[in-house]
Amino acid sequence: EGAFNYTVMALSDSSELTCSTAFSSCTISSLQCGTEYSISVLASNDAGSSKSSSAVTLKTVACAPGRVTIQEDPPGHLSVAWSNVDLGDYYVVFVKSDDGLEVHCNTSLTQCNFLSECGFTYFISVFAYNKAGQSPLGDIFNYTTAPCCPSDINPVLVSSDRVQIVWSPVRGAELYETKAVDGYNMVECNDTAPACTLSALECDTKYNITVYSFSEVRGSNMSCTPQFITTAPCSPEIKNVSRDAFSMINVHWRSTNDDATYTVTAQGEKGLYQCSSMGESCTMWGLPCGSVFSVTAVAETQAGRSLPSYSVPLETVPCCPTGLTVTQITQSVINVSWTIGRVAQTHVAVLKSHTGQSKCHTHQNHCLLGCIICGINYTVTLKAISATGLTADCSYQSYFSGACCPLGVKLYRLGPNGIRIYWQASRGSANYSTDLYGSKGIFTCTPNAGLSFCDVTEIPCGDVYTVMVSPVTETGLKLTFCPKKIYSVIYRGKRNEE
Repeated sequence: EGAFNYTVMALSDSSELTCSTAFSSCTISSLQCGTEYSISVLASNDAGSSKSSSAVTLKTVACAPGRVTIQEDPPGHLSVAWSNVDLGDYYVVFVKSDDGLEVHCNTSLTQCNFLSECGFTYFISVFAYNKAGQSPLGDIFNYTTAPCCPSDINPVLVSSDRVQIVWSPVRGAELYETKAVDGYNMVECNDTAPACTLSALECDTKYNITVYSFSEVRGSNMSCTPQFITTAPCSPEIKNVSRDAFSMINVHWRSTNDDATYTVTAQGEKGLYQCSSMGESCTMWGLPCGSVFSVTAVAETQAGRSLPSYSVPLETVPCCPTGLTVTQITQSVINVSWTIGRVAQTHVAVLKSHTGQSKCHTHQNHCLLGCIICGINYTVTLKAISATGLTADCSYQSYFSGACCPLGVKLYRLGPNGIRIYWQASRGSANYSTDLYGSKGIFTCTPNAGLSFCDVTEIPCGDVYTVMVSPVTETGLKLTFCPKKIYSVIYRGKRNEE
């Protein structure tokens, strides 16, 4: 009682704070956090000051924790640590992601762990608590996790030297780094778009392809999973195109692919022909004669299809002539004619027998063959040759040369108006026909088979006759190339020969 003024003193190890009032309370500001104060009150009036009251102890709220560190190790686990503060009984850490979701943890330790997701920015604040309450707000920290890794990498184009891949955009990525490694070499591309075309790759090669996401704050996410992609096979190289005696087309190539199937295509005006093989050669047949084709080869594996090889021209042999005709001109000369086949430029005709052969080479559709021996069998063959020298061997039926002309032809008068024609049969024929040509008509006589004479009756006497004895083929063809002889009949029983 009797006090006119009160003075409140707050003493700590480092400071002294006071407030004065005429009432029964006053406010002391600027207290320091994390500090223990001794509070006492002193009353005063005109007579002086009283003794100070018994002191009471006051603990302020703890200071905000400092030296806050944030780590993400391993990815997906966020660790927040801080230094211990004076008068802090426990701590609360608040973590709020940029999508608005907030989590917190209470601990008496100096570390808290949180689950985190890729591509998020987290805002982190740490508070200390004691009986006085919550510490003041300290620094708010933000931590951005590594951007997410693309998970749906899809190759949309795989060729022998390129791979184009696409993926869905991922959270937190500002740039994508794509790397393709084959063990020795690396090809990479960087782009902000969720797509990449890797070029200048080796054909038929297995690449380890990884797409890394990148952010300026956190850098690249190096935990992205690789994907293995094999490029399409290399183009084969056609080494040789050959033909065998049966008009088979054999194609040989060289390639370094593993487990590839090769398809060879011959394409031309007459159509398209193919053969396939897993080796280094295949055979085509049935290609039409006299045609030009372009031959290419491609390789195919599970990874894709190669580019076609460089084309190789293929010319098939000329077509064999048709309509072969053999005509005997004389006893030792025949004419062979034919209809020219497709792309044939010259022909070689050959008549062959056990006694030898006769041959001619011509650009026409016929030729004369001499030195033919009468009355024996020949084999007729014809070769068609193209402008580039390709040859088609064409075989035909045998040919029987005409029978030899008879020898010793003689004419005898038989009675008043009859003539007997006599001859000596030659090799190769048993059938003959005789013809008498006179001023009063032509008289023909055909003897029975095997006979070497023929009687012509009812002819006028006193005339001059031209007589020819001709061999007759099995088909009934009369060969009229034998020499003719002239006879004049002067009187009965006599003859005169010119």
